[in-house]
Amino acid sequence: MTSDAMDAFFKLHRDLPREGPGEPADIAWAAALAGLKPAAQMADVACGPGADIGPLLAAAPKGHVTALDKTAHFVDAARADWRGDGRVTVLKADMAAIMNSYDMIWCAGAVYFLGVTQALTAWRKPLNAGGVIAFSEACWFTDSPSDQAKALWNKDYPSMTDEAGITAQVVAAGYEVLGTRRLDDAAWEAYFTPLKRGCRCCALTQMPP
Repeated sequence: MTSDAMDAFFKLHRDLPREGPGEPADIAWAAALAGLKPAAQMADVACGPGADIGPLLAAAPKGHVTALDKTAHFVDAARADWRGDGRVTVLKADMAAIMNSYDMIWCAGAVYFLGVTQALTAWRKPLNAGGVIAFSEACWFTDSPSDQAKALWNKDYPSMTDEAGITAQVVAAGYEVLGTRRLDDAAWEAYFTPLKRGCRCCALTQMPP
């Protein structure tokens, strides 16, 4: 993604509850599949304003969430919501170089910025033995996407692949795939509904001479 596109992305998503599709059921599914312990240490990588912090704590109520993002206004929003809760630490940090040790690393939609294999390779060191990484990732659900769809995605994310391709990338990083799940309509509505409310259209007009 170009720097101009990144700037536009962050402007568009400012003051929204989340930066991509997702819902608490996604986290509950991942936690159950992983057998997450109640006192698990969790990282919410590229947390945005912190929409997934609550569901992560619901999955491990005696645990701790370290939420991190490198965008200052997202960090400020997450800190404002969770200030005073000892179960949450919010850091301004780069997702490519996370610190400490975790039983679960959660990343909703932001693996996009690094690539699946690159992200999972970078996160191996902070992952505890027996730990899991759960993430959502854009992928093709058809063998014949339209020319318009291919043009859109190939411009900024030419490495986008299908479900089998994601599995291959996970294995290439030295991991085992425990399970996969497609995001449902509720996850997309949680993202698009606030986004549509926040969109504004303006026009500059001039009276004819």
